[in-house]
Order: sequence, then C-alpha cells, then structure tokens
Amino acid sequence: MLVGLVIVALLAKEALKQLGLLQGKPTAEKAASPGERARAAGAMGVDATALDTGAPQGPASALDRARSVGDTLQRQADERAKAMDGVK
Repeated sequence: MLVGLVIVALLAKEALKQLGLLQGKPTAEKAASPGERARAAGAMGVDATALDTGAPQGPASALDRARSVGDTLQRQADERAKAMDGVK
C-alpha cells in the first residue's frame, strides 16, 4: 500500500509540474530553432515581465472581463425593455 501511495505522489508531482503549478522544469520542453531562441525573452537581456504580450495577466483580469460582459448584458437588457415598453 505504501508503494502505491509513493507512485501516486510521483505521478501527481509530474502532473503539477506540467501544469505549471509546481516549481521546477517541465518534463517536456518545446525545441526551438536558433533564430527563435535568439528572439526569446532573456536572450537579449529583456525580462519576460517587461514584454507586453496582450495575454490575460491572471484572475483579476478574468474577473474584469466577466464584469464587463455582465455590464454589457445588463445594458442590452435595459435597452430591450425600453424598446418593448410601447409594444403590445
């Protein structure tokens, strides 16, 4: 039973590494051409956090997007209700 627990723990550790939820190198890395490696962040002294990738930055931006969608839906519902006031 202890051996089974150790195996499950090792598999969970590898899965967490691959998902980026655990510190350490991922087990599989994408190979790149020399040109891609030269253009990569850090190759020219550029910190990866200094680059603006336009990608969502985390849970806060996801919440902001959700609020924005909610506001848009509420505004559209109000406009439809206003348009339907005079219609029988």
